[in-house]
Amino acid sequence: MAYYTIPDFEGKICGQRLVWETAGELVYLEPYGKDAIRFRASKSLHIDEDLNWTLLPPQKTDQVQINMDSRRGQLVNGKITATITGDGTVTYFKTNTGEVLLKESWIDGRIHTAPLRRAREYRVTSGNQFRLSVYFQEDATEHFYGMGQDANDCFDLKGSTVELLQKNGKCTIPYVYSSKGYGFIWNNPAVGRAEFVKNHTLWHAQCAKQLDYIVLTGDSPDEINGHFTEITGRAPMLPDWAAGFWQCKLRYETQEELLSVAREYKKRNLPISVIVIDYFHWTMQGDWKFDPEKWPDPKAMVEELEQMGIRLMVSIWPTVDPRSENYAYMMRHNYLLQAEKGVDVVFMFFGPQTYVDTTHPDGQQYFWSRAKKNYYDYGIRTFWLDEAEPEMRPYDYDNVRMYLGNAEEVSNLYCVGYAKAFYDGLKEQGEAVCNLVRCAWLGSQRYGVVLWSGDIASTFDSLRKQLKAGLNVSLCGIPWWTTDIGGFINGDPEDEEFRELIVRWFEFGVFCPIFRLHGFRLPYPIRDILNPDGYCGSGGPNEVWSFGERAYEIITGLLHLRERLIPYLMEQMKTASDTGRPVMRPLFYDFPKDQNTYAAEDEYMFGPDLLVAPVITKHALTRSVYLPAGARWTEAYTGIAYEGGRQIEVPAPLEKIPVFYRDGKDLGLF
Repeated sequence: MAYYTIPDFEGKICGQRLVWETAGELVYLEPYGKDAIRFRASKSLHIDEDLNWTLLPPQKTDQVQINMDSRRGQLVNGKITATITGDGTVTYFKTNTGEVLLKESWIDGRIHTAPLRRAREYRVTSGNQFRLSVYFQEDATEHFYGMGQDANDCFDLKGSTVELLQKNGKCTIPYVYSSKGYGFIWNNPAVGRAEFVKNHTLWHAQCAKQLDYIVLTGDSPDEINGHFTEITGRAPMLPDWAAGFWQCKLRYETQEELLSVAREYKKRNLPISVIVIDYFHWTMQGDWKFDPEKWPDPKAMVEELEQMGIRLMVSIWPTVDPRSENYAYMMRHNYLLQAEKGVDVVFMFFGPQTYVDTTHPDGQQYFWSRAKKNYYDYGIRTFWLDEAEPEMRPYDYDNVRMYLGNAEEVSNLYCVGYAKAFYDGLKEQGEAVCNLVRCAWLGSQRYGVVLWSGDIASTFDSLRKQLKAGLNVSLCGIPWWTTDIGGFINGDPEDEEFRELIVRWFEFGVFCPIFRLHGFRLPYPIRDILNPDGYCGSGGPNEVWSFGERAYEIITGLLHLRERLIPYLMEQMKTASDTGRPVMRPLFYDFPKDQNTYAAEDEYMFGPDLLVAPVITKHALTRSVYLPAGARWTEAYTGIAYEGGRQIEVPAPLEKIPVFYRDGKDLGLF
């Protein structure tokens, strides 16, 4: 067996772009904003330069240098450098130190025999579409964070595989932060997977025209995050009302029931900012309007709530039943998802449905026009955009046709179009946008979305997983994030263990960007979700006084704690809007030089001055907390001060969540 010699490099410079090609492949390397390099390649020998998906146009940079010799081409953009050799191998370096950030993994280099594996693999599906893979070398010391939210119990993603798709409870945002000091954007909305495993790092797309990713670097996690959010966008400023407490359950069945709950909150002098009408308040899926029998006067309802200082949020589903008044029109105009083969049904919930095609610009506008007529015009200004993945049964992506293409190629964009439809409509009316959504992708934050983690279990195991999911999603451009306090499924308000859980979850929720109670509580109604004439009933009670006197006393204190926290929170939201810096973030974000922080998966910084350590273990009375080096920490309840760089054990009775002030900054919360 003989090994080949790397051929001489032959490329060309086109403006600020370095171009290389060989038999069967064309490669572009170019700057994309500050300290960032974009890689694109295709076997079709054509790069579609309009295929930017949700990326924003890059800021111009004058830090670009391109050099070529017989061995390699080199592109420098500020703090990052990329090289490509004559055999096509691409490597990314820190410009000032020469430290390798990322290098392609080629298992080849042989002649007179079949190649083992190339770093960039193309398998044609049809025409100019391919199954694409790119492999990078593994570094045993490297750790990965981000990739959206997934209840996989992983904080550090090293050693894991992440599916690149959307499901209820799983939100993929294909961006990862590496402990080696770089960020990686996979700019491809196709179904696929990422592997951060022992023998390689892999990014794979099931159906795509070209490879497309961006590597960016900086001197700190904060600087890298700033570059990332310049490319993908930043959230608008959070409206003041959204920082308070949100009351929700599955589900308030009538106008009078909802108003009676709102009145009870005011009677008890409890803080409340938002109350929510959940799904199946409508006449038919796809009508997008109130059932007049149970919601007879929406305008009067909104007016009474506003007099109490409460904002009304209404659930929207993009599902469309063939019996809906809008179905025929939308079908004729291609505003609905369609099957590639067979019947146009992608979901079954009280009958067969398809979905609005939110990748269709005209479909977006029509969708909003129905919501405007039947909700906005009654005074409703904020929406719960549910079923945003879209949820399908089964998840046969290859059998779904969207305006932008087959769902296997573009389905991760569905949630972005959904959020954009309501953002554009509300902005046209001059509104500040804040909508709850169950799914997000690169750039969703630009459209004023609060991401929540889907229909999750009411267990301590679930609570632990949510904390890790929230920390990872915080690195993906999403500053507005929440969970269902108490979990969504199977919580029993009469069960003492659940009462303990919901108190601990409330303690965590106070120190989340959005403070929101929701759940489908026991006892459950009997229902048949496949029966077109089925009745969608309500679960058990889910108001703060529903969980016993001791829980109520503690939760009441937490509601008022949140009110005291709001001024600090809004300062951090302003920073997030201006710079992209997340409010809730892992310890290593603020303390990257302390190597212990990269393993701290059950505590976090809430803004620059608060370290929060939620209690996520059943029956716990104490809590072990790591205090990062480089700061002095004061326990908020007791005033006891500690030097950083140490692990401590602190009391954590049911009524107490461990919180620490940084460097003597007392916010007066407790």
